[in-house]
Amino acid sequence: MSARIGTRASALALTQTQQTADRLAAVGGFSVDLVHVRTEGDVNKASLAQIGGTGVFVAALREALLENRCDVAVHSLKDLPTGAAPGLTIASVPARADVRDALCARDGLPLSGLPAGAKVGTGSPRRAAQLRAVRPDLEIVDIRGNVDTRLGRVAGLVEGGRGDLDAVVLAAAGLTRLGRLGAVTEFFEPSVMLPAPGQGALAIECRSDDAPRKAGSTTGSQGALAQALAAIEDPGARHEVTAERALLARLEAGCTAPIGALASFTGEALSLDAVVCSDDGTRILRRSRRTEVLTEVGATLLGIELAEELLADGAAELADLAGH
Repeated sequence: MSARIGTRASALALTQTQQTADRLAAVGGFSVDLVHVRTEGDVNKASLAQIGGTGVFVAALREALLENRCDVAVHSLKDLPTGAAPGLTIASVPARADVRDALCARDGLPLSGLPAGAKVGTGSPRRAAQLRAVRPDLEIVDIRGNVDTRLGRVAGLVEGGRGDLDAVVLAAAGLTRLGRLGAVTEFFEPSVMLPAPGQGALAIECRSDDAPRKAGSTTGSQGALAQALAAIEDPGARHEVTAERALLARLEAGCTAPIGALASFTGEALSLDAVVCSDDGTRILRRSRRTEVLTEVGATLLGIELAEELLADGAAELADLAGH
């Protein structure tokens, strides 16, 4: 048997897909082939907010799955829209990598060491708002591009870089997977900057008929690929991202909204921390909840209930949330 793994062609996507493919092959005892797919986010270099944000890195991969050009697709989970994709299932959520955001600055500087007016690049309104809340004196620059392109814009971080920025903020998980942690000058703890819902996690998606069969279910598959997908599933990571995505869905916000969320699964309880910011970072609403109902339903309810609390406390007045 050979499994076809769909992936974007960026360095980070290829790295995390190859790592996932190797794990699937090892536990399933089959060979794997990578299928490169170009997405709207790869072709269109406008800002994510201009080209739609949520789903721009996903739609073409999902189309390839539905057209049977690949058997599974590997996504950065934070890129996935929260709505269901007919005919497709998130079949596996492997163990989560570092969820934090990381500062990569010139001269080894931490955030507190950057001079007033320093230029910090990010393509994320969430990161931008939380940066402005801590350092309103910084100039936040909207940027796009892969990890090396972004690092190359910081003087001294990459040989031959243009050096028009003093720092960039990137996901620690991506830097870890690419072996680029040496560029990090500060990791932001969640108390300073809450990550995007699903950050640090991968989502392995497949056609629903090929997904692992759940206990008591008459649908799904028990084939070698399905068994391998089930074997690399991490229940704690699944609970965490389920809660985070339920909150995002209830707020009716996409990946370009200034919203951070982080769930933590201990085996005895699931806690969820969330923040909603105004774009300029001058107003921030942060709330937390926990549950001891450690099921997918329990995680979903936790996200919904915390979203309802945020909305009741004025979240829609801070951020542009659809339908509120």
